[in-house]
Amino acid sequence: MGREPNLVELGIFSVMWSEHASYKNSIKLLKTLPRDGEMMLAKAGDENAGVVDIGDGLAISFKIESHNHPSALEPYHGAATGVGGILRDIFTMGARPIAALNSLRFGNPENPQVKHLLAEVVHGIADYGNCFGVPTVGGEIYFEDSYEGNPLVNAMAIGLLEHKDLAKSAASGVGNAVIIVGAKTGRDGIHGATFASIELSDESEEKRTAVQVGDPFYEKLLLEATLEIIKAGLVVGIQDMGAAGLTCSSSEMAGKGEVGIEIGCGQKFRSGESGMSTYEIMLSESQERMLVIVRPENIDKVLAVFHKWDLDSVVIGKVTDDKKLRVFNAGVLEAEIPADSLILGGKAPVYTRETRRPADLDELQGGCDILSQSNVKMTVPLYEVLTKLLASPNIASKRAVFEQYDHMVQIGTTIEPGSDAAVIRIAGTDKAIAAATDCNGRYCYLDPYEGAKTAVAEAARNVACSGAKPMAITNCLNFGNPYKPEVYYGFSECIRGMGDACRAFGTPVTGGNVSFYNENPEAAIYPTPVIGMLGVMEDFRKATTQFFKADGDRVLLLGSLEAGLGATEYLKVIHGKVCGRPPVIDLKLEKSLQELLYELIHSGIIKSAHDVSDGGLAIALAESCFNPARRFGFTGQFNLGSMLKEAVYFGEAGGRVIVSAAEADQTRVIEMAEAKGIPCLELGMVTSRQVFDLNKDIECCSEELYRVYNHAIKL
Repeated sequence: MGREPNLVELGIFSVMWSEHASYKNSIKLLKTLPRDGEMMLAKAGDENAGVVDIGDGLAISFKIESHNHPSALEPYHGAATGVGGILRDIFTMGARPIAALNSLRFGNPENPQVKHLLAEVVHGIADYGNCFGVPTVGGEIYFEDSYEGNPLVNAMAIGLLEHKDLAKSAASGVGNAVIIVGAKTGRDGIHGATFASIELSDESEEKRTAVQVGDPFYEKLLLEATLEIIKAGLVVGIQDMGAAGLTCSSSEMAGKGEVGIEIGCGQKFRSGESGMSTYEIMLSESQERMLVIVRPENIDKVLAVFHKWDLDSVVIGKVTDDKKLRVFNAGVLEAEIPADSLILGGKAPVYTRETRRPADLDELQGGCDILSQSNVKMTVPLYEVLTKLLASPNIASKRAVFEQYDHMVQIGTTIEPGSDAAVIRIAGTDKAIAAATDCNGRYCYLDPYEGAKTAVAEAARNVACSGAKPMAITNCLNFGNPYKPEVYYGFSECIRGMGDACRAFGTPVTGGNVSFYNENPEAAIYPTPVIGMLGVMEDFRKATTQFFKADGDRVLLLGSLEAGLGATEYLKVIHGKVCGRPPVIDLKLEKSLQELLYELIHSGIIKSAHDVSDGGLAIALAESCFNPARRFGFTGQFNLGSMLKEAVYFGEAGGRVIVSAAEADQTRVIEMAEAKGIPCLELGMVTSRQVFDLNKDIECCSEELYRVYNHAIKL
């Protein structure tokens, strides 16, 4: 700047150069991810959310973001405003939100504080989504000690738009008006971006004013007004006011458009509280607000639309030609900053952090004596293992949670929560999209490279099991303090694994979020790179669930019977161990499996498909019996050879799916699998009797297993 900045300018730099807004410790690595593809209409980092072409002039906008720190201190409002923020990112693109998902992490569920956090976060998500009118159709919840005191709340939203309605965020047109629309600006959320860029502590506990308060009914009005002015062609540029509020939206719009913006915070500016200073106005993160660039001749039309919807809107500035952000109050110039000094891709700082492989990682991976056959074999009866795993909060039904969400509003939900992926029909067409979120943090803790590969592979596998082609991802990268070399090692390895998997599957990264400084007093959270996967199918009628459908159908395993016990839910639940190596993903085989599933489902050969993941083969078979309409049974007899029973039944490996088919189609399934180079093994058959018989090693009632599975988690 060539001079000492004043207080307002320091405040602006403090939020724009915070980790949350500037990505200063992650942007170099993020640029190594694949971000291009023929279907991409808006690339990662260019806009509020990624946009992909699904044909026929239609596109999908989708994104996932974190609201971790706010949810740790104010779980209800933190989670609710996380949903509100991600929805605004979607409809700012000109897309109408058609679905929401979430990915949640908590500490020990027996801890009363964790129970409180879980209940309040779920209520916040439910209340905002239900009142706004978007179906919450899927997600995941994991419980691990590492998230104690620092829960993760990642919200994902999906929207539908026509190509012609795609809105951009860059400001342009010298002399065009800058209009703030939506809710009034208050003191809530000030320094929210910097609050998200520090570790949680007793001191940060005092920053509750950095947590925003949302209003879903007001946001619904904002949605309708925003889409109306976009469809009417009245918008030159539009930006959500999320982290860093007016500061971020104005500087980013100016920087992207290579222009300047001049803002007035005087009497015309409608603040929600009296006596707000320029500093407070610029840094406020009050919810349900947008910044819109409009040509002078369209100002009255835009103001009229927002007046019709009972929303505030006021001209607060104009676009200039000098590439500077200027802020006035009562005619006094309070800030003057080159816009490119504040934004990603401009002059904001970019760092390369030190990496160091954790000293105990080799011991954790290879020094687990419980993995030897003599130590594992028959230490716990197999039936008892199965029931304990089905009752484990990481595996048990999340029905108590997703029943809080309205997943049928807008009547487009074709596959509801509870199966491998959600499927939403595109109104007026035969098309549908499938979506899933996935990440096993324990895998990433024990091997961040393979763990991240697995997260992408499982998300793609779940979408493929629904009958859709995996198309693109969004990610939410949750890690500890990046200044700790061991943390940054995990981050860099996860980026490498994610990039390799996305390139192999042809699923580019459309955007997302990095959330650092997720730590509790003992240590950092597990590395948790959550993947939100989008898939597309041309005929929604082909959508497939994980559940068995008919008595006498044959059950087959696509993939190898061999699996390992390292990093498994079995080791954690039965032996209290977190150790060993997670599965190693064969990306070529995974891609072939996705293609095989698409062919099997769209030719009508198979009736169900279920990813074999947490808990292993026995868990996947049991879950396949739990059809919501009626419980089925399974009887199986297959050769284990010399393999350890515990490893076969409860071990975990990639590239495996259980499918069911009519007896007449079994041979065709095997032939098609062989043609793709994928092992295929007949496991047994579906029975209408509620019996679960696994090689006579486990014999029990499937309805009893369902009761254990369905009632383990309570709110």
